[in-house]
Amino acid sequence: MSASPYKQLEQEFKRLHAFRGALSLLRWDAAVMMPRGSADIRGEQLAALETEHHALLTAPRITRLLDRAQANTQGLQDWQVANLREMRRQRDHAIATPVSLISRLAKATSRAEVRWLEARQQGKFELFAPHLEEVVHLVRDKAALLGQALNLAPYDALVDEFSPGITTADIDAMFKGLSRRLPSLIREAIAAQESRPPAPLTGKFPPGKQRALIVEVMKQIGFPFDRGRLDESEHPFTEGVPGDMRVTTRLDPNDLFSGLLGALHETGHAMYDLGLPQDWRDQPVGRDRGMALEESQSLLMEMIICRSRPFVRYVQPLIAKHFGVGGPEWDVENVYAHLTRVRRGLIRVDADELTYPLHIMLRYELEKQLLSGSLAVRDLPDAWKKGMEDRLSIRPGNDSEGCLQDVHWAIGSFGYFPSYALGAVMAGQLYESLRSDVPALDEQLARGEFSGLLGWLRTHVYGLGAKVPVQELLRGATGKPLSATAFIRYIEAKYLEAAPSEAAA
Repeated sequence: MSASPYKQLEQEFKRLHAFRGALSLLRWDAAVMMPRGSADIRGEQLAALETEHHALLTAPRITRLLDRAQANTQGLQDWQVANLREMRRQRDHAIATPVSLISRLAKATSRAEVRWLEARQQGKFELFAPHLEEVVHLVRDKAALLGQALNLAPYDALVDEFSPGITTADIDAMFKGLSRRLPSLIREAIAAQESRPPAPLTGKFPPGKQRALIVEVMKQIGFPFDRGRLDESEHPFTEGVPGDMRVTTRLDPNDLFSGLLGALHETGHAMYDLGLPQDWRDQPVGRDRGMALEESQSLLMEMIICRSRPFVRYVQPLIAKHFGVGGPEWDVENVYAHLTRVRRGLIRVDADELTYPLHIMLRYELEKQLLSGSLAVRDLPDAWKKGMEDRLSIRPGNDSEGCLQDVHWAIGSFGYFPSYALGAVMAGQLYESLRSDVPALDEQLARGEFSGLLGWLRTHVYGLGAKVPVQELLRGATGKPLSATAFIRYIEAKYLEAAPSEAAA
């Protein structure tokens, strides 16, 4: 007896999952291990796999099987019905984009990523500009085709690729809510902190010792080093598939916390991916529920959990052990003050919770202008400088600390940046419910116990995979739709406290 149409689809998508894993590891290798001169060869490899993946997904056989399976869903479990929906979604996105465009974009972004790195290292935007122009041109074509096929505006179609169920209307409403409060809150927080500045943290932090500390903390959180690894890259990222996760960070011998927090941000991503339902791991429904929710998990880990007093209590003795530091400047309260310091800075990945959304607002506006054609690539550096001055009253001195600091546009990820701000807002909303449901959370974190945190997330986030829309997931976890209200409550309580609420430990 032949397999049902649905079971045949499961086998087809299991094969597609293997292609996704191979593509992911090739991208990881390109950023971590690959010789710079191999970019063109890697571009050909990526294009070949992307083309084959696209051909499999858009084959008439897949469409026939989808139609037959959806015509008879009796006997299917809820997750299998959701899987059919996600299969159809992937197929619809793929069939809207010609294979020739997929191949050209894979090659263009592979070249552009290498030129971006060279331009960033030399501080010369002109080295990158022609490659970015090519990527923008191709992404513009892709956005138009996707939008037409999905009945969405071109930019909404790109956002939908990364964060299904989220639209520019949702993003604009969120930014409107944040814009009403953040500028004044930043001023208030900076003024409050200036009245009690922390003592400087001094010392040298050799990369080898930093790595040892990071690995110890990641193991304590639960990252499985038998199914994943930690490396260094110019821009921290997470790649791989559940069962083979690759995390990177960037280590600075003069700054203990940038590498640690970068790794913990990526660990938040990895723990989400590793926590996805095992039984669905090679099916579309077993994937993450979009990059906004992905970023909520990384920002919840890095910004909320790992910049809290309880976490500092846990990590302080480890810092002393690995680096031999001590004295009043390394007590809990002073370290916490450093981790929650609000500054108007130029670099997004180093930004604090209050200024971070303003970095995203700038990129959101600029990428929409690049795609619409109202901003020429050659004018991007000046537009960036003006935007930073308008939002944070600071101006980049060079392009490396300006429009060359992020890799996203080089690799064609337009529509991705809003997911960072959406993720911050979602993280605040989830955290409010987490604290209510796990009242002993602070005590657990102070002991280096992450089971309460991860258990709650497995139930309310990880274990759902892509089974339900993100808005439904949020309602289930918090009882409320997506809103910036809980995030604003959280940052007001954290950054406007009258004085340290606990004595230094």
